[in-house]
Amino acid sequence: MSRAAIRYAKAILETAVSSGKAESVNQDMKMILDTVNSNAELHAFLKSPVVKPAEKYAAISEIFSNVQPDTKGLFLLLQANKRFEILDGIAQQYNAQHDVLNGIEVAYVTTAFPITAELESKVLAKIKEFSTSKITLINQVDEAIIGGFILRIGDKQYNASVANRLQELKRELSN
Repeated sequence: MSRAAIRYAKAILETAVSSGKAESVNQDMKMILDTVNSNAELHAFLKSPVVKPAEKYAAISEIFSNVQPDTKGLFLLLQANKRFEILDGIAQQYNAQHDVLNGIEVAYVTTAFPITAELESKVLAKIKEFSTSKITLINQVDEAIIGGFILRIGDKQYNASVANRLQELKRELSN
């Protein structure tokens, strides 16, 4: 993540908080991040050094015509500074900083299959041991863990995967 994206995100968050629009701008940033990440052509268009900033601004303003004035102000700033290539990074950083501001932590849960309601309740119970913050769960699927789950919150990790248990058993047997 570029330092510039972090600085832009902090600036827009401060502006949005002072205008009372932080939550609305957060929704804009989530929509921008989802749109840019799910559309390879748009991603390439924003990163292209050949496309002029005015053209990028026109396209972004058209695509995201219903966003908050603070978000539109960001688009103008990115045009003036020729920095549209970091728009997705700014959106991602804004979301992260908005969550920190509101005491929300992100928990990454890696499972061998998409998370079920039963497993989600077990994971949330385990999270209460780690943190008292509000939690947003993000499920990542990795079949290599075979079963169980790996929970990561910030710099803490709890590994309850079958692959980890097998690895521990292998170490015990080899000693």
